[in-house]
Amino acid sequence: MQFKHALKTLVPLVGGAALCGCTMIPAYQRPVAPVAAGYPAGMMTNPPVARTTHEPAAAEIAWQDFITEPRLQVLVQLALTNNLDLRVAALQVEQSQAQYRIARAGLFPSITGGGGYTRSEANNVTASQWSASIGTTAYEIDLFGRVRSLNRQALEKFLATDEARRATQISLVAEIATEYFAWCEAGAQLDLARQTLGTVQESYQLNQASFKAGAVNELDLQTAAGQVQTAKLNVLTYERQRAQAENSLTLLLGGAATTNLPAATGLDGTNQLAVITPGLPADLLQRRADILEAEHTLKAANANIGAARAAFFPRITLTTSVGTTSSQLSDLFGAGTGVWSFAPQVSLPIFTGGQNMADLKSAQLGKEIEVANYQKAIQTAFREVADALVAAETYARQVTEGERLVTAQQRRFELANLRYRHGEDAYLNVLTAQQDFYNAQQNLLASQSNQLAARVALYKALGGGWK
Repeated sequence: MQFKHALKTLVPLVGGAALCGCTMIPAYQRPVAPVAAGYPAGMMTNPPVARTTHEPAAAEIAWQDFITEPRLQVLVQLALTNNLDLRVAALQVEQSQAQYRIARAGLFPSITGGGGYTRSEANNVTASQWSASIGTTAYEIDLFGRVRSLNRQALEKFLATDEARRATQISLVAEIATEYFAWCEAGAQLDLARQTLGTVQESYQLNQASFKAGAVNELDLQTAAGQVQTAKLNVLTYERQRAQAENSLTLLLGGAATTNLPAATGLDGTNQLAVITPGLPADLLQRRADILEAEHTLKAANANIGAARAAFFPRITLTTSVGTTSSQLSDLFGAGTGVWSFAPQVSLPIFTGGQNMADLKSAQLGKEIEVANYQKAIQTAFREVADALVAAETYARQVTEGERLVTAQQRRFELANLRYRHGEDAYLNVLTAQQDFYNAQQNLLASQSNQLAARVALYKALGGGWK
């Protein structure tokens, strides 16, 4: 009974010590965002405006809602399941969480129990001693918040790591989409190169027959032969590019894709990506993962100042135990066998050679560094959004103009070829028209791919989304 009474006394004592005191962490104030209130209009005909209350931010649009192309949705899901970089990021979050729990454990006493038995002899007298005890050793009473400051620092580092994982997820989604559109472009360019090869081979065969009949000269024949060889080289080039794009996708997916994939819609489809509203730079502070990561890192540095300040004050540690002792095991928990000990210790920094002051100065400079890193993250995000905005709009206009150019060059090639067949024009004009038509088609495919990539980059730059 005495042992139970002593235990009831010990628990409130150390528990109350865990809750007392205050911290010396400076009051946190978010640094001023070093960017303009709005994105630069530049050469955009439709500059971004603030979102309405009914329009979701990009970070509120899950990738499953932003990416609407069925095949690409499957590929992204595979990557999120198997990608090794994402797996490492998730493991780092778990590691950071464990480190936070270790730091948090310092707020509470570590209670251990023990028991013992000794038997000794002196002057032909044999004695036995039984004992049992429970207590805490060198528990720091956190009067000045040193332990809680370190705990807050560990918490902010954990939150920063979790934001880093989210940033990795968003980056992976964007990278998969970008590589997928590069793969689509390489496939479309390959189809175009093969189609062009068929066209020039047909033209070469006609010139070869005309040459044998004496209707055309050898220069025209060799010019047509050169077109065939150039087209064959183009086919090989795009076969290589498509294979390399597929290899890049395989690496991002964490393995080869399944064979039962939905059909691709191509670069000129209308169901690949949803439209998003950019909003204003202020939205980035609450949405973008790398900015939130930088802010949590800044808060961790701010908490470290509190721990450095607390080092100037006394540290109080407490060692306590309650237990029972008896010469007979049967009497171990009987009346009159209770023992207890209470041993507080105080250490006061008197002379440390300037270490405490240097630690505080280092912590303060560390915070200033993280302030700069935080502001740099905002500036980087601002620049990426601005670049993506102008890229998305200008590529959209470029696609429109490119479609008109393809139509014009196609008609020019048809007319030049018709005039040549009627003997009204030189074959050189046919060659030039055919090459310009091919280049226009190539450029249109590149513009379509770049337009989609720019929209993906904008989604990522605005903070992406996760569900």
